[in-house]
Amino acid sequence: MKAQSPWSRINPTHRGSGTQWTFGELQVPETRLDPENMAAPSGATCGMTERSVRERAPPLLTDLYQFTMAYAYWRAGRHREPAVFELFFRDNPFGGGFSLFAGLTDCLLFLRGFRFTEPDVEFLRSVLPPNTDPAYFHFLRGLDCSAVTLRSVAEGTVVFAREPLMEVEGPLAVVQLLETSLLCLVNYASLVCSNAARFRLAAGPGRKLLELGLRRAQGPDGGLTASRYTHIGGFDLTSNVQASFLFGVPIAGTMAHSYVTSFSSLEEVWPQTLVAVNGDGDPVDMISLTKGFLSQVCELLGADPGKIREGELAAFLSYAIAYPQNFLPVIDSYSVGCGLLNFCAVAMALCELGYRPVGIRLDSGDLCRQSVDVRQVFRRCSEQFSVPAFNSLIIVGTNNISEQSISELNKKENEIDVVGVGTHLVTCTKQPSLGCVYKLVEVRGRPRMKISEDPKKSTVPGRKAVYRLMDSEGHPFLDLLCLKMEPPPEAGCLLTCYPLENGNSPATVTPAQVICLRQEVFSEGQITQPLCSAAESRAKVQSSLQALHPRHKRLQEPDSYTVALSEKLHNLVSELQKDSSSENNFLLAN
Repeated sequence: MKAQSPWSRINPTHRGSGTQWTFGELQVPETRLDPENMAAPSGATCGMTERSVRERAPPLLTDLYQFTMAYAYWRAGRHREPAVFELFFRDNPFGGGFSLFAGLTDCLLFLRGFRFTEPDVEFLRSVLPPNTDPAYFHFLRGLDCSAVTLRSVAEGTVVFAREPLMEVEGPLAVVQLLETSLLCLVNYASLVCSNAARFRLAAGPGRKLLELGLRRAQGPDGGLTASRYTHIGGFDLTSNVQASFLFGVPIAGTMAHSYVTSFSSLEEVWPQTLVAVNGDGDPVDMISLTKGFLSQVCELLGADPGKIREGELAAFLSYAIAYPQNFLPVIDSYSVGCGLLNFCAVAMALCELGYRPVGIRLDSGDLCRQSVDVRQVFRRCSEQFSVPAFNSLIIVGTNNISEQSISELNKKENEIDVVGVGTHLVTCTKQPSLGCVYKLVEVRGRPRMKISEDPKKSTVPGRKAVYRLMDSEGHPFLDLLCLKMEPPPEAGCLLTCYPLENGNSPATVTPAQVICLRQEVFSEGQITQPLCSAAESRAKVQSSLQALHPRHKRLQEPDSYTVALSEKLHNLVSELQKDSSSENNFLLAN
């Protein structure tokens, strides 16, 4: 089957037509893609992804102190003690009201493939202190995650500060060694996914978002991760070929200024002919045909033909002949006015032969005003020359777009159909790190707690279950942390809880529905739930954001979402805090 242009069903926003699908409360035009390409990952795709994870996150991708602590556990005979760690973050990113959880698939593949090779162990032998017992390296060589259990929130779920997203249970030395790698796989993925969701909310209905950040990303892995998770977070397209290859992200591209400026004369156009789309007739001389249309367009718009850039016209013609069904050039390499004239002439020549040009890209200046002017020219050409295809031409805007500028764009009159975003998206310039942490909450069946003078740095002890409480309208209003042994809260039943932000002040709530947020996803060395494709995780983001009340989704000054402790968990925290004070006096007691 012949590949279709990714632009082929983007309909200009000014008409409000075309197939739509929902992103939260927003409407986004559907991309013309084969639905089969968006299904669950195939065996080949899973294999490529797992190889990618193995290459990007081998077991040595961790901090040295993980190995020295594991050694100390091993020397003390504690390495097999059952332990539980939790992964969470302390503050919602970007000053917003929520985050999105991402990176789970990579974590699962990492756990499944976790084992040290002989070269790994030999390297560790060379860098650890020389008095390290040689038997420790034999211990490392035999390690895997067959005794590890992972319980996690689903990828793409809306989550909030201080609630445990992942619970990692297993032998103390092993789960300690996993810390840095799991944090590395979750931190940036969740941050950039959340950033993408904010751009999507800022963009409003009916506008496609194109991720262009590879060249500005923090290295190849940062670029690849960004392309994958910004798509999950709400971006429609990427320019990153490798991300499309590995993860099935829809891909699109336009044209660089360098291509335009590389031409100086129509003599450089080769071939110069093009056959009509139906294949009938002799090849047509595109230069002569375009020159005729250029004269007509200049006359219609009162433009001076003497100001036309011949090199730009040559670039447009050469590209149009190469890709007559995918003609979308950047038109401001010299000036928008002259670039638009050249585009219209080449596009009309393509239409004459039965092809459908795609549109144009604007990359500098006042994008809103320019897009309105361009759209007016398209309409005039369509009416004057009876070219209906000009009514469906799209306008792509790219020019150092940020969340703020995309919000401001919506307040002005504009005709931009697609916004391309790079630097501010993939580098997360408003906040460079999510700040996820990985903390011990239980060892040998006993709850453990880090106590700090800063309440936010104190941890919540014990193995837990996490429940999302929904109101009668289907909106989540509170996430409840309970001890694992507690019975779950029941819909329609009053319960008392302690919001984390309110210290010791209790609250009473009655949920209309209760959802358990975490499930077991890895056990006995095996992934226990089907891996999600990028499309499935994207759909989870969509449904999760749609359920969230608008007051929590506001980009500026959102209402805080409540995360609370059950009464029993609150009592455990109070008890351990009290015990900690007495433990500090153990020397005096002896």
